[in-house]
Amino acid sequence: MFRLDSRANSGAIGIGALIIFIAMILVAGIAASVIIQTMNNLQNRAMSTGRETIRDISAGIEVRQVSGYVVNSKVDQLAIFVSPIVASEDIDLSHTFISLSDTNKKIILSYDSNMFSSSVNNGVFQALNSSNLTSSTYGIVVIRDLDGSCTATSPVINENDIVALIVNTTKCFSGISPRTEVSGNVVPEYGVSGVISFVTPPALIDKIVDLQP
Repeated sequence: MFRLDSRANSGAIGIGALIIFIAMILVAGIAASVIIQTMNNLQNRAMSTGRETIRDISAGIEVRQVSGYVVNSKVDQLAIFVSPIVASEDIDLSHTFISLSDTNKKIILSYDSNMFSSSVNNGVFQALNSSNLTSSTYGIVVIRDLDGSCTATSPVINENDIVALIVNTTKCFSGISPRTEVSGNVVPEYGVSGVISFVTPPALIDKIVDLQP
């Protein structure tokens, strides 16, 4: 009887150990699955962050020049000439805004699709009826667009394109007076922002004045 009981006890201990062993394998498998899934998520996030970082660094807008149109000794309009930076991805101007300040007031302007011109035959400042612009909108005049990518409904610019962003500064600031410091940015959907920074001349005599080279 003692031997039979000993064998039964040994069998019970063996089954118990097997159950514990199987449970440990299951727990280890679940833990490994969770770790693998977490690593995949981290890898995907890292790749996505890397792509966004590369895009933000390699894309953007360059302000090439800023000119002003003078009325009654004040700058009535601004023409901000912009193009994508070298090797930039396409820039959608419908998702690009202008931040502008004359030190007393700061405004934010977005694109008005009704204020678009694909021609500069009459000059940059005559291409649009700027009186239709408001203190929160700007227009677009295409200077160079070799592939026709920039249209009124889809104003996309790419490499070698140049457009002028027209701002009615009389609506925004009641005109810009002489010796006024103006600063701002042209901010695309992603990438590097174009910098606007100039001081108006002490006397605004000429009809058109170059403000920022």
